[in-house]
Amino acid sequence: MRAYVSFLRENPNFVYLWIAQIISLFGDWFNLIALSGLVAKYSSGSGLAVSTLLLARVLPPFLVSPLAGVLIDRFDRKKILIISDVMRAFIGISLLFADSPERIWIIYLATIIQFSLSALFEPARSAVVPMIVPQEKLVRANTLGNITWSVMLAVGAMIGGVITAAFGTNTALIVDALSFALSAFFIILVRIDSRQITVQDKQSHGQQSGFKEGLRYIRRNPPISLTLLIKFGLSLGNVDTIIIVYGTSLFALGQDGTGSLGIMYAAFGIGSVLGPLLLNRLNNGTVHVMRRLVIISFAGVTVGWILLGFSSSLWFASAALFVRAMAGSATWTYSSTILQLSSDKRFMGRVFSLDWMGFYLATTISTQITGLALEELGNQGANTIALWTAAVSLIPLSLWILAVRWLEKRQLNTTASSTSP
Repeated sequence: MRAYVSFLRENPNFVYLWIAQIISLFGDWFNLIALSGLVAKYSSGSGLAVSTLLLARVLPPFLVSPLAGVLIDRFDRKKILIISDVMRAFIGISLLFADSPERIWIIYLATIIQFSLSALFEPARSAVVPMIVPQEKLVRANTLGNITWSVMLAVGAMIGGVITAAFGTNTALIVDALSFALSAFFIILVRIDSRQITVQDKQSHGQQSGFKEGLRYIRRNPPISLTLLIKFGLSLGNVDTIIIVYGTSLFALGQDGTGSLGIMYAAFGIGSVLGPLLLNRLNNGTVHVMRRLVIISFAGVTVGWILLGFSSSLWFASAALFVRAMAGSATWTYSSTILQLSSDKRFMGRVFSLDWMGFYLATTISTQITGLALEELGNQGANTIALWTAAVSLIPLSLWILAVRWLEKRQLNTTASSTSP
């Protein structure tokens, strides 16, 4: 932990970006728990209605991502972060008007707009980190960023469940809106090296700022294109839908299941914290080692899904989510770091937009399939769906093992060719 404290002291601009992330994520989990409870209530617990809410969080960003990447590489990334936060604050306020079953459409519409803006914010944030953090510190920066997501998931979900149950959903939604405004304030404080801005400006107005140029760059770089498949494979199977069904139906505690949702998301968040911290003991910061660690974490994802499929109580399900989260968090952290170390800054926005696009695509497909399966099997079929997802998760695990072997062999051949007389 001393190394991380020292890192924060030496990188004040990252600290501002980090604080903005903490505040924004705190509001996000208030939002998810409050809206999940509302949708379950207004739809009489319909699995399809809940899946539609989750779909509204992932499908629009998937569609927006190609344009988002171009904008991030073409314009000032810091301004994009600020504008996204301010606009999401106003959208958050609009959710207060969704006060009856007849107005459930407001929840879906506001969620679509909010997460379309997130499709700009998240890749832009990932592209900004290498501009304010030395290359050799990127593993720590991404570990902190991912741990922050996890801690705020645990803290925000637990507090969000308590606050929503005690004071109602309006309070939670107001907190969410204010969090975006405060996040924007801290991003304003971030100072990016003027040399970085100059490089970005010159490159972004050149002939390589279009989406097609980004695709060509990725096609020319197989190590990057293969890494872009990691988050896609990780996101096959929608854990949020299973959590919401368990929390609001099978193992419900508190008003509209907000208590059990808080407990399960807290377990998920704590697992997400420990995953990369434990695997980092084996990580020397090189791309070669992180690729191999992704194999271990992919295997852990499969184990987590199996345990979730056999869950018979709230506490067993929480333990299963803990395992699933440990593995998923490490996978996410290393895939992001590999991309930052491997990608040209000129294409960083488009690379991360495509990275998120893969995540959104897999999540969209998984959410829809899970929702339809729940409609067919009923909420009692959640365990069966988790076991089928465990079987599906073996596919990305197997493919990544083959990809790592191919990349390592390719690197050896390249090294041999460059050193031969």
